[in-house]
Amino acid sequence: MAAPRRVTTTRAIGAALAPWALPLLLLVAWQVSAQAGWLSSRILPEPWAVAKAFRDLALSGELWIHLRVSLWRAAAGFGLGAGLGLLLGLLNGSSRRAATLLDTTLQMIRNIPALALIPLVILWFGIDEAAKLFLLSIGVFFPVYLNTFHGIRSVDTGLIEMARSYGLSGWPLYRDVILPGALPSILVGVRFALGLVWVLLIVAETISAQAGIGYMTMNAREFLQTDVVLVGVLLYALLGKAADWSARGMERHFLRWNPAYR
Repeated sequence: MAAPRRVTTTRAIGAALAPWALPLLLLVAWQVSAQAGWLSSRILPEPWAVAKAFRDLALSGELWIHLRVSLWRAAAGFGLGAGLGLLLGLLNGSSRRAATLLDTTLQMIRNIPALALIPLVILWFGIDEAAKLFLLSIGVFFPVYLNTFHGIRSVDTGLIEMARSYGLSGWPLYRDVILPGALPSILVGVRFALGLVWVLLIVAETISAQAGIGYMTMNAREFLQTDVVLVGVLLYALLGKAADWSARGMERHFLRWNPAYR
């Protein structure tokens, strides 16, 4: 019995490490190219220099200040935008009348790039936190709204009719049949929005910010500190990956009844 268990464990470790094979290979190629002199340190410092910059920022405490501010902005912006997107998606997906009144307007607003609103946002909210949160909220609103709307409208009508034949109606029907049927689509929107919030945060933190990863990166660029710029870029990549992990964890938890997510 021990041998099959070892084989299973080895396969599990291999499956866990496989997604990191390409990033590690690129990291090695980057280090070798820098040491061979093929890459200028001003253009792309070697990974070891980036690691030392990360260590120095961490030891000084500066990194944690910027990270805490960025995490708060991302969480607040995502909570506002995704929460409103979920509510309106459920409303318009469930009510034809509400969709007739609201969906056309929302679709028109959706086609306006969030970044194109920056001049207006500054005029409306100034350069305080409200402007940054507005940009983040409107950016993550539409992925959640569209996937929620689509999820509600895509629930199998035959399943609904069968539930009604068993006496389900009103809120119990909505809670036990319609929402579970729409949940895979809703969580796709959440997963997409969790990744998008970090892309939007990069731009939002250039609006007269005094702290945050974006501020740290832009400030380092002014002083040609390429290693610190790369620390910021890699932090965004790692935070985006962590957000994706959390979204996949939600899928496994809330959709454990679905064989496709086990």
